[in-house]
Amino acid sequence: MVRVGSSQPADTVPWQSVPEVRAAQSRTVRLLAAAQIVGGIGVGASVSIGVLLAESIARSESYAGLARTSSVLGAALVGVPLALLAQRRGRRTALSTGWLAAAAGSALLVLAAVVASVPLLVVGMLLFGVGSATNLQGRYAAADLALPHHRARALSTVVWSTTVGAMIGPNLGAPGAVVAAALGLPRLAGAFVLSTGFALAAAALLRVGLRPDPLLLAQRRQPAAATPAGAPGTAGRTSPTAAARPVWRQLRRSPRAGFAFVTVVLGHTVMGAVMTMTPVSLAGEGMTLTVVGFTITAHVLGMYAFAPVVGWLADRIGQFRVMLLGQLTYLAAVLVAGVGHRSMGWAMAGLFLLGLGWSCSLVAGSAMLSAATEPSLRPAMQGTADTTMNLVAAVAAGLAGPLTSRLGFGGLNAAAAVLVAPVLLAGLVLWRMQRRPTRTPAAAR
Repeated sequence: MVRVGSSQPADTVPWQSVPEVRAAQSRTVRLLAAAQIVGGIGVGASVSIGVLLAESIARSESYAGLARTSSVLGAALVGVPLALLAQRRGRRTALSTGWLAAAAGSALLVLAAVVASVPLLVVGMLLFGVGSATNLQGRYAAADLALPHHRARALSTVVWSTTVGAMIGPNLGAPGAVVAAALGLPRLAGAFVLSTGFALAAAALLRVGLRPDPLLLAQRRQPAAATPAGAPGTAGRTSPTAAARPVWRQLRRSPRAGFAFVTVVLGHTVMGAVMTMTPVSLAGEGMTLTVVGFTITAHVLGMYAFAPVVGWLADRIGQFRVMLLGQLTYLAAVLVAGVGHRSMGWAMAGLFLLGLGWSCSLVAGSAMLSAATEPSLRPAMQGTADTTMNLVAAVAAGLAGPLTSRLGFGGLNAAAAVLVAPVLLAGLVLWRMQRRPTRTPAAAR
């Protein structure tokens, strides 16, 4: 009998154990880890500096969420196209293209700061958000060649590697100010000068080094039965709309895939809603830019640093249990952050827990989603999940500013806690569905 949320795969095949594939997997994980470190530095700047830049240009707290909303929306718009590009041309092309778009967006943000233009800010953050989508899709590239029962650990290794870059990124304010002063730019623009360089470096690293391409190698090695004729990925040209139809059918047919999908989407939304207004809330309490950076660093530490532990637990005790653990962590996070946000210590603790809840939801949820999806549908499913979670998070980020203005930061955290309820309800339904057969005589062993 398989336990609820077990990572035992339904599509175990021997090709991942071939020496050529094992060597390629090892090289892929190393390259992805290096790119995540470099690119993560640039992406991390948007978490704290981007929000402050938006508030500075728009001159309104209500518009502070504009940066986060635009960035998340940019990530949402390219989730499926990046996945389809990977399906046709490989992960190397898709990921390097994504980082190039992020570099262009970062350069536009520098220009937006110089001319104080809200339209340029929006366009720059939209393109900059492509870096977030690229960063997220890197985790799936780590799982393309992994053995099914090691999928969560392979995925979590790449998520963990983002720790270094993402911890440095929110603290680019101080060194960015030095760069800005040297170049005669506005103070907040300097961080995005640095981000442009880091995004270009990540693009070059992947374009040159990610060989062989993990997804293309997996497509060649998978048994023919795993990729039936007419499935997405077998056609040379598949539109996002056409790719989405079998994905939604798969979600309706598979309760495990549906639960993983809901967990990833709403978990990312909880994190995004609270994080959007955290820098503004801290600045409003009189905390310095350095303190804001350290608090965001604590959050990023929770998001990425313990990912290998989360991945190991997901493979060991089951993805389902780890996902539920993430929801309980979210509830603790919004309580601590909402009540204690005026204290730097309590704010850091709440933000750390928020990141840890996200890690449990994303790592275990992504692993379950991949395991519960037919191999031929995985790239389309992965892109659809990332697009949906970023779209929903973009709406939440857009509402975060006005909601904070009316209810305060504590009220925003209370609203975020409500989003945990659907995941817990879906988990209860899945638990009952998978326990029901064990109560029938036919299921007894």
